[in-house]
Amino acid sequence: MRKKIFTAIIIFFGVIILGIISLFIINKSIDSYARYITTIENAPDVDCIFVLGAGVVDGYPTAALEDRLLKAHELYQNGKSAKILVSGDHGTASYDEVNVMKDYLVNMGIPREAILQDHAGFNTYDSMYRAREIFDVHTMLICTNEFHIRRSLYIARRLGIEAWGFPTADQEVYNLPALNSREKLAKIKAFLDVEIFHRKPKLEGETIPIWNNDGNATDG
Repeated sequence: MRKKIFTAIIIFFGVIILGIISLFIINKSIDSYARYITTIENAPDVDCIFVLGAGVVDGYPTAALEDRLLKAHELYQNGKSAKILVSGDHGTASYDEVNVMKDYLVNMGIPREAILQDHAGFNTYDSMYRAREIFDVHTMLICTNEFHIRRSLYIARRLGIEAWGFPTADQEVYNLPALNSREKLAKIKAFLDVEIFHRKPKLEGETIPIWNNDGNATDG
């Protein structure tokens, strides 16, 4: 009996140790995609400037989302792409990230026709998958926060998109321990989605190739 209990304890702790090692390896592997972070001077010309949603409140972008939109505006003004693709959650009539993103960019002087909207970018994986499959994006510059950029680049590149990152500097609030822990777990989920499950997005749909459509094609 004691031998069985001892064996069970060894197996239990072995599984825990293996899990911790796997967590460390996966996070380090995804963090290595920082090599694709670029600067405005070195950023290549791409199919689109890609902005990932980060929440809206009362019709206005959160601070995190506003930072991302400002980066997209900077890239557009420097001629890195003629198209901006904004991807976020528009799952209900009462919650709409993408039209807030579009309106913000238009108010900054970006032509309406230059901005396409992905209304079903419910998470980073869905956004990247749909960018490839729905919008036929092959190259992109990703605008998101520093803490999120490595996972975004990992997903995009593992899905076959030549992506480079143009991150915003993290504000102090992004350094909360809970957020950093969440991001570590999100990297594990990204690994499972990309490498193991090859998950389909929540919504698919007809293709809207970004290179021969303008913003009117994605109004909604």
